[in-house]
Amino acid sequence: MPRADFVVSAGGIVLRDHDVLLIRVSDVKGRAVWTFPKGRLNDGETSPDAAVREVQEETGWRCQIDGELASSDYWFQREGRRIRKTVRWFRMRPIQEIGVPDGEVDEVLWLAVSDAMERLTYTSDRDLLQSALHQRSSGVA
Repeated sequence: MPRADFVVSAGGIVLRDHDVLLIRVSDVKGRAVWTFPKGRLNDGETSPDAAVREVQEETGWRCQIDGELASSDYWFQREGRRIRKTVRWFRMRPIQEIGVPDGEVDEVLWLAVSDAMERLTYTSDRDLLQSALHQRSSGVA
């Protein structure tokens, strides 16, 4: 039986007025996936610090965390290994565009929330965006 590994990542849902920041990446089968920026924690790095770093690296935007959202957990296979991934998500707002996306991202796009809801590949991402919007409108930090 293949060994199971565990990975912790962090990411951000970046909201600006009525828009949200999405990225397009390719999945392991080469298919386009519209989602939110996220990535693994570096050694000794906190989840909030990793989320801010990953958003900046993948989008070119420096952002500030406004609140924490629910984490997501899922399993995937890579090179014959089962991997359990937990992603800690943060609601963010953009501070400044300071660079360009790294090579992991195919496209970065600000979209109206309604357009983003249609474009997001995964239902779990649409649910996460709804949660971020609800949290923002409720004034929850």
